[in-house]
Amino acid sequence: MTEKTYAAYLAILKSELVPALGCTEPIAVAYAAANARKLLGEFPERAEIRCSGNIIKNVKGVVVPNTGGLKGINAAAIAGIVGGDPDRGLQALESVESRHHAEIRRLLDRNFSVTGLVEGEDTLFISAKVFAGAHSAEVRIAGSHTNIVRMERDGEALFEGTAASVPDDNAPGKHIDRAVLNVRGILEFADTVEIGDVETVIASQIEKNLAISDEGLRSHYGADVGKTLLKHDGSGIKTRAKARAAAGSDARMSGCALPVVINSGSGNQGMAVSLPVIEFAEELKAPREKLLRALVLSNLTAIHQKTAIGKLSAYCGAVSAACGSGAGITYLNGGGYAEISATITNTLANVGGIVCDGAKPSCAAKIASAVDAAIMAFYLAGDGKVFSCGEGLVTSDVEMTIANFGRVGREGMRGTDLEILKMMTGA
Repeated sequence: MTEKTYAAYLAILKSELVPALGCTEPIAVAYAAANARKLLGEFPERAEIRCSGNIIKNVKGVVVPNTGGLKGINAAAIAGIVGGDPDRGLQALESVESRHHAEIRRLLDRNFSVTGLVEGEDTLFISAKVFAGAHSAEVRIAGSHTNIVRMERDGEALFEGTAASVPDDNAPGKHIDRAVLNVRGILEFADTVEIGDVETVIASQIEKNLAISDEGLRSHYGADVGKTLLKHDGSGIKTRAKARAAAGSDARMSGCALPVVINSGSGNQGMAVSLPVIEFAEELKAPREKLLRALVLSNLTAIHQKTAIGKLSAYCGAVSAACGSGAGITYLNGGGYAEISATITNTLANVGGIVCDGAKPSCAAKIASAVDAAIMAFYLAGDGKVFSCGEGLVTSDVEMTIANFGRVGREGMRGTDLEILKMMTGA
């Protein structure tokens, strides 16, 4: 692997694996609104939030953390304005306290904030505009959850950027082309990366994602998918791996105020790609370095697939994340390129195309189903079995198979996405 490619893989990993408090779509709304208030320089009299359909879909059914159980775009925006800290990025609502709850509810009840649908923009687009007297301020986000592409005050643009989503911290103003990712290269990077280069970011993922999973298994959230799996399916490694990931989603989708380290802009994907691998590593008593390398592999495998699909679509991201965890589990068990490729192929052939109908408690069940498919895919690959070229979208090349399912998510499911949004909004 060349020095340039190594640096690109490392930058992609570090840019994607960041902490976030709450489901990333409402947090992105709160982040935009908090920035707009800061830009305005005073507390606004009203707010207008305009979003792409996928943002509306993913905010509708999920609890916004630190709001006392509120849901929806307006609740997220008001929370960001009342108590959010724009300097904390995807942890912008960490600064919201219980003393803010009454004010958030009061403003929500008097329609302080209104929401509108924006068509023809990036699938991840947010505009937060606030008003006070004759003054206004607007912040727009596109491409990724904290990527501000425009800031304006009183109609005058103060900053304009692009929707490119992976900034290269080592080269300001430039962006990394994630097309550099491929399964063989990801495996080589996982095998050879200097542990010191990734230990901090991967260790943070382990710590934070285990903590919210523990909370989901300990307390009541949503439908308690994680706890239910352990209650009825026993305590074998397959059940524990599914329950671990599901429990984290149980908590996160129901407003738990614990951060997670995300993957591809999603906390659910961050948990699905990491917690099953962590559970298998514990079962196997794998050395810590082996676990860290397995998580490098699982995270980049998921990011690779999401590059083809896009940040938001009607294609459930739990599938690409579970493919990643399946690859990581295969790696922990001594699998090489052939076995890892077979695991990815077998997973996609089984559950590729699960529909995303927004962020909500049932995401925990979809995660459990996708992880179950990934573990079965690993078992099949371990026995030398892989679904054959020509069976649906499967080809003899794992990269082409990934590209095929990416095309389904990006192009083929656009109409599906629109119909889902119409049904969810009553249009």
